[in-house]
Amino acid sequence: MHIAIYCGASLGIDPAYQEAAKRVGKWIAEKRNTLVYGGGKAGLMGVVADEVLANQGEVIGVIPEFLVERELSHPHLTTLEIVDSMTVRKNKMIALGDCYIALPGGPGTLEEITEVVSWARVGQNNNPCILFNQNGYYDSLARFYDDMVENGFLSKQDRERILFSDSLEEIEAFISNYTPPGVRQYTENVSS
Repeated sequence: MHIAIYCGASLGIDPAYQEAAKRVGKWIAEKRNTLVYGGGKAGLMGVVADEVLANQGEVIGVIPEFLVERELSHPHLTTLEIVDSMTVRKNKMIALGDCYIALPGGPGTLEEITEVVSWARVGQNNNPCILFNQNGYYDSLARFYDDMVENGFLSKQDRERILFSDSLEEIEAFISNYTPPGVRQYTENVSS
């Protein structure tokens, strides 16, 4: 399985985030899966890639040319694909991934995982979407998704198909038992 990881190009303040990246990287390698990620050597991105490689796993990096020019690409990956733009990078990672996991990160990480969640709702992504909730990092986002359900902008069934967890056992079970959401249906506004 190809596991696409979205995460920060920074390490974050809490060392627990680095430990989470190491734990996930080791798990990917031990389960003989392949890491697909943004191709960088900085931050949590570098930590997760290094851990997969240290455990004899395979890593596919996808990085835009402008980041290669800043010498940010990881030099030891199994495969490094250099693309034209961030948009091409995101689409390539989605195409390569069999599931998507967001470790802690910033706005880019949030944008990437949100995109695959959104695509699942409209029938363009049939793969699991998971937020690795180390130390409750994504608790406020989970509450926001719950608010979307409460306010009628997200179905309860679609919300149940987004996992927030820091348990690798729970994540494995979620991936194994995952059923994609039904394609979202729209109702026409009726004016009187």
